[in-house]
Amino acid sequence: MDTAYSAHSAYPAHPARPGGHRVPAGLRAPFSGRTWREFLHLCLSLPVACVMFAYAVALVSLSAGLLITFLGIPVLAGGLVGSRGLGALERARARALLRLDVAAPEPLRPSKPGLVAWVGAVLKSGASWRHLLYAFLHFPWALFAFVFAVTFWSVGWALLSFPFWYWLVRPYASLPGIQLWGDGGTALYVSPTVTAVVSGVFGLLMVLAGPWVFRGLTQVDRLLVRGLLGPSPLATRVIELESDRGAVVDTAAADLRRIERDLHDGAQARLVALAMDLGLAKEKLAEGRIDESVARMVDEAHGEVKIALQELRDLARGIHPAILTDRGLGPALSALAGRCTVPVTVQVDLARRPAPAIEGIAYFTVSELLQNVAKHSAADHATVDVWHDEGCGPAGPSDKGGGGRRAGRLMLLVSDDGRGGAGAEAGGGLAGLAERLDSVDGLLVVDSPAGGPTTVTAELPWRG
Repeated sequence: MDTAYSAHSAYPAHPARPGGHRVPAGLRAPFSGRTWREFLHLCLSLPVACVMFAYAVALVSLSAGLLITFLGIPVLAGGLVGSRGLGALERARARALLRLDVAAPEPLRPSKPGLVAWVGAVLKSGASWRHLLYAFLHFPWALFAFVFAVTFWSVGWALLSFPFWYWLVRPYASLPGIQLWGDGGTALYVSPTVTAVVSGVFGLLMVLAGPWVFRGLTQVDRLLVRGLLGPSPLATRVIELESDRGAVVDTAAADLRRIERDLHDGAQARLVALAMDLGLAKEKLAEGRIDESVARMVDEAHGEVKIALQELRDLARGIHPAILTDRGLGPALSALAGRCTVPVTVQVDLARRPAPAIEGIAYFTVSELLQNVAKHSAADHATVDVWHDEGCGPAGPSDKGGGGRRAGRLMLLVSDDGRGGAGAEAGGGLAGLAERLDSVDGLLVVDSPAGGPTTVTAELPWRG
């Protein structure tokens, strides 16, 4: 098994020092690259939205007008493909300016070659229609966001700079101040000092609030791009299931290779030696030579049989322990803890048993984590806690039976007082375990600072 613990900490070797910036983040925000990227995105949204809206209106109008000639359908299909191209540009703009990486939607898959099949695939594709809908919905929002952002930002900077240019212009313009009221004979003016201070304060507040205003406005753009220009939730789920299926297949193949190796190097080799010893003893008995060597061969064969039986029992326990099937997770984990070289305290609080498949995954998850504790943690004690949390985690597809009632999650917590430094690095034991849990909508969280303690939490769907 791969080493899950390492001698070094899983955290960065040189963490950022607190107080590294003398200027507070709120004062730095108006000058940060993120603020100006988001402002540029809002400024570019209007011309881009105008182009996409005009394209969408022209496409719908032209295809609707040509429906009577039967050319409207292929024109509409070609226009939808064009809208997917514009959507790709929008995803690239969001990636560059908003740092939003949205995957491309599912590709077109015609059922067979030919123009008719291609047109049918385009018209049946929900992603194509979502791109067209984006062109209609984004235009009014882009118009509002552009006007609001440009006005807010320009007014804020103008008010902030008002004291400087007002004091420069006033001596030459002979302005007594800002007039609030006048009837031709009497006038009320605000002094230049008060005007400068008030406008400067308001301008400063608007400039400091600008980055947060832009983030709020661009959040809507993020939702539109992610929801309408990316893959559908169903397609994303299919991709996840395909990836999980590959992980399950790889895990099953690795388990089969392990079983074959254990049989070949263990029980099979001992049975071959046993057959040879019994063959020699049989030959001596056939010749009538009964001496101490025959008794020794039979005794050695008897020992080999007992060792082979123990190895077969261990192998069967590694495939699926009988105690887990007969008595459940609590006794099985207690027996597992009894074989661990580190003292382990087991607490199982389950009112009923989960599905057999989930029960088996939970058992082998704890088994692998305890092996890591025994081999790599240098711990003096470990604990295993198992409970059923009916309100934990999002409801998965398997938790929606019975009218949408969520069955909850099976929670596993394995902790030790060892040296820590565990991490789910790629290719490590914990990374492989996390992949196996993810294949059944599970989750693995590792908290292992250098020096310990280490806490590994696993969540599995209940599916009882």
